[in-house]
Amino acid sequence: MTNEIKRNYETLSAAETAELLGTDTSRGLSAEEARLRLEKFGPNKLAEKKKKGFLRIFFEQMNNPMIFVLFAAIAVTIGISVYETVLAAKAGWINAAGEIIANPFLDVGDWPDVVIILAVILLNSLIGAVQEVKAQTSLEALKNLSSPESTVIRDGQRMKVKSTDLVPGDIVVLEEGDTIGADLRLCEAVNLKANESSLTGESVPVEKDAAITFSERVGIGDRCNMAYMSTPVAYGRGTGIVVGTGMNTEIGKIASALEEEEEELTPLQKVLEKLSGFLGLLTLGVVVLVLLVDIVWLFVDGHGGEVEAWIEAALSAIALAVAAIPEGLAAVVTIVLSIGVQRMVKVNTVVRKLPSVETLGAVSVVCSDKTGTLTQNRMTVLEAYTDGKNYTRDDFTAEAPSALKLLGMGMSLCSNATVDEGLYGDPTEIALVVFANEMDLHKAGLEARFPRQEEIPFDSVRKMMSTKHQNGEGSLCYTKGALDSILKHSTKILEGGAERAITEADIERIYAENSAYSAKALRVLALAMRRGETLAEEELTFVGLVAMIDPPRPEAAAAVRSFEGAGITTVMIIGDHKETAFAIAKELGIAETPDQCVMGGEIDGLSLPELQKLCERVRVFARVSPENKVQIVKAFKANGHICAMTGDGVNDAPSLKGADIGIAMGITGTDVAKSAADMVLTDDNFASIEKAVEEGRSIYANIKKTVIFLLSSNIAEVLAMFFIICIGFPAPLIAIHLLWVNLITDSLPAIALGMDPKDEGIMREKPRDPAEGIFAGGGLRNTVMYGAVITISVLLAYFSCAWLHGAVSFGEMRALFAENEAVLHQAQTMAFTALAFCELFHMVGMSNLKRSAFHVFKNRNWMMALAFAAGVILQIFVVETPVVQDVFSTYNLSGAEWLITALLSLVPLAFHEAAVLIHRLRGEK
Repeated sequence: MTNEIKRNYETLSAAETAELLGTDTSRGLSAEEARLRLEKFGPNKLAEKKKKGFLRIFFEQMNNPMIFVLFAAIAVTIGISVYETVLAAKAGWINAAGEIIANPFLDVGDWPDVVIILAVILLNSLIGAVQEVKAQTSLEALKNLSSPESTVIRDGQRMKVKSTDLVPGDIVVLEEGDTIGADLRLCEAVNLKANESSLTGESVPVEKDAAITFSERVGIGDRCNMAYMSTPVAYGRGTGIVVGTGMNTEIGKIASALEEEEEELTPLQKVLEKLSGFLGLLTLGVVVLVLLVDIVWLFVDGHGGEVEAWIEAALSAIALAVAAIPEGLAAVVTIVLSIGVQRMVKVNTVVRKLPSVETLGAVSVVCSDKTGTLTQNRMTVLEAYTDGKNYTRDDFTAEAPSALKLLGMGMSLCSNATVDEGLYGDPTEIALVVFANEMDLHKAGLEARFPRQEEIPFDSVRKMMSTKHQNGEGSLCYTKGALDSILKHSTKILEGGAERAITEADIERIYAENSAYSAKALRVLALAMRRGETLAEEELTFVGLVAMIDPPRPEAAAAVRSFEGAGITTVMIIGDHKETAFAIAKELGIAETPDQCVMGGEIDGLSLPELQKLCERVRVFARVSPENKVQIVKAFKANGHICAMTGDGVNDAPSLKGADIGIAMGITGTDVAKSAADMVLTDDNFASIEKAVEEGRSIYANIKKTVIFLLSSNIAEVLAMFFIICIGFPAPLIAIHLLWVNLITDSLPAIALGMDPKDEGIMREKPRDPAEGIFAGGGLRNTVMYGAVITISVLLAYFSCAWLHGAVSFGEMRALFAENEAVLHQAQTMAFTALAFCELFHMVGMSNLKRSAFHVFKNRNWMMALAFAAGVILQIFVVETPVVQDVFSTYNLSGAEWLITALLSLVPLAFHEAAVLIHRLRGEK
């Protein structure tokens, strides 16, 4: 027996397939042969890839240059604290009870520093690990798709077996309602239809024909002699030979693609990763430089041999490391993204993977499925032809002409769908019943008046369905189906309520109407009738035509136009035929000419560079396979685009995972698609994507403001520390001051900035370049500029304390701080408070760098007011509360000191107002 995966079984007949796989279509495999094949090929289930454990993921989050620097700071701080504790014990500064009697060296703040820094590292790692674990669910739903049991023929007997025990060569029996347990080459298909929408994107059940054998390989959506694992049987019955199991099925290929697709970092993650590496190396360099400067000053001042002086130098270097690293950045960005998640819910979007929130803001291509996203996912009769007249949907009312009502009544009675108590049945038949309902011809009432007596079911050979109904004392038969089949059996035509012989002119007119409908990509069905007691499909009377389509959503065209204005290209990727795809695309404004549409088969043999070139002009891809979708997404990404992909089926899962952002449908989407996606649309509406992109752009803009705000604070801290140490003064800020500002004082304003409302006209801007850093567009200039302004305020606050005590020159101030520890602590407290208050006023200006702060208050961002008030209260608490003073090494400030500090804190806001005024004056000129 040949290996099961090496053949295109659609090109072999059922008999050839049976011979190739060594099986008998009537008796099936023997139980022993089935056991041997199960050992050879393994269970019919999807392979599982070993996942990383939570602990491994948790510790991987610490593989970051900034974290390494913080760990080094912790190690040095612990070493110093242990050394001082031992030293204190030797000196007799600790009594028998373990209480500190006196210790001029041991800083109470050292151990809190260690605990706080370690807590920050653990919290950031936990947040990152939780997000990564949540993203690892892509295959769980896929494994639950297959049927638990299948009916097979073995040793000539029908029996139920676990679907996991199916093997190549098994003969599987299919009945309506079954979920197919493996890939099959059909042997028999009696009116068999399978719902393959989740696998191929085909919106209606696919008719199967076991007798067909293709001369060459065809796309999965056209293989009518095959049936596939996980697809349900919608109608009819049949049998098939198992030709693929487990990972060798079409579903298995999708599972393989999901496993092979590596998770990529989002644009923001890439930016923050680069920023982290840069800050880590910069911090290391600055710390070494400052330590060297400190050491030089030790020898200049004659303290080179004092251990305590070396400890102070080490602590200053640690404080600088803490100053340079924005410890709260990861947590604040996560909180801002979480706020974005809540905003997304309001525009019918549920975010599964947190970093994807901002990715939407960089999207430049949206690849969308048609069914249910751009269209209404509801086949609808748009036009009808009867009695020599053409009717549109506006005519489908209770006052419709009798001929049109007769057409609707016949179509509804000759259907098995129901709509009055929920939608049940084939989508095409549901459309026909709704068509009649619009003319007040409800099916329940029709069936009460004309009870069904007999039925000839539809089959793919006749391409017709017929029903006989009681009509008073007699009977009336209706036949619906393909136009060619109906006309072939029609001898009369209904005209003016009477029957007459059909002529060649009538037939030409009917075909002309059919051609007009087909040109619009409408699906056409014909209806005929027959009076009499015999249900037969001969000597029929032609009644009319109905033309239907899954119509575009009214709001989709506006969303496409909005995307175009925002520099975003909309591309349609679907499983339908090219003509249907182009008709919808043209109506929505996605494509203008037929040459912008290509078939999936046309891209199968293309290399990536060839496909990249094709993607520059093509806007519609029709009859595509799951592999094609992944190829297309990769081509757009290779062209430098940030690509969003929508989908609802199992076949969409690999492309959803491969896209920069995968968007699954919440109503019609399979669990597999939802698991692979980054976000889910709760209303399946393309217009919701536009709203989500708008929110994504707003969220990125807020994150950018947040990062610049936080880093300007870090720059101010570093510059202040570096300058003071270079001139030989004691550090103006200690480690715990910097941690307080970085984690508490800065975090609330940063979160407030993350809640800013979106700017007007944000969707008139072009998508940002994914390679562009967080500092693009003047970001670096603003960060350094505001950092320098805050540095000046902090230094002036630090020096002003010495000025208040009569020291004016640098020499006098340096001597004062060296001799009077209380004044030094007051100066550090003023610098600490000035830094904290500067950040609060800087927050107000950062809300909008181009407009006055007075405009900011019109935004009604309540979080900004709360952050400002909380920042002031918390800082006063830290400075003026005796118990807390011991931990933070702060001193009470006098009224004059508070006034000076408050005035200096206004400098960043005054600078902002001046910059806005200058910008406005330049604009007017």
